Amino acid sequence: MSEPLAVVVDGERVLSYDRTHGLRPHQLASLQAMDRRLDEGFVLAGRRIESPDPVARGQFVALTLLRALERGDDARAAACTAWLATRFPELQQLRIARNPERGPTVEFVFDRPYVSETTVRFTPRPDGTS
Repeated sequence: MSEPLAVVVDGERVLSYDRTHGLRPHQLASLQAMDRRLDEGFVLAGRRIESPDPVARGQFVALTLLRALERGDDARAAACTAWLATRFPELQQLRIARNPERGPTVEFVFDRPYVSETTVRFTPRPDGTS
């Protein structure tokens, strides 16, 4: 059974893609159209990429996914997530961290599924004992 793809932005899972559900023919055609557009090259991190490798393609699609999420464009976010899940079948997490000064960073996690993170806060006792 294949693991779902979790899209995690700033430590919070915002999307999950279930690979057990197949795509409809028009959805597959849309992903193939994305591939053709990516074949034409794109600008990534201020550089024109003429012949993008799979990692550059993934980074570009991940950043497009982030922009779609920020704009509330659910259809584009879903298409980007489907593209990543089908083009990287072993990808278990896409982790994006936004940084206002340096821009977003993208991490592809292939070796572990998403596990919900819980923050535990400890409050010291007034008497200083633990």
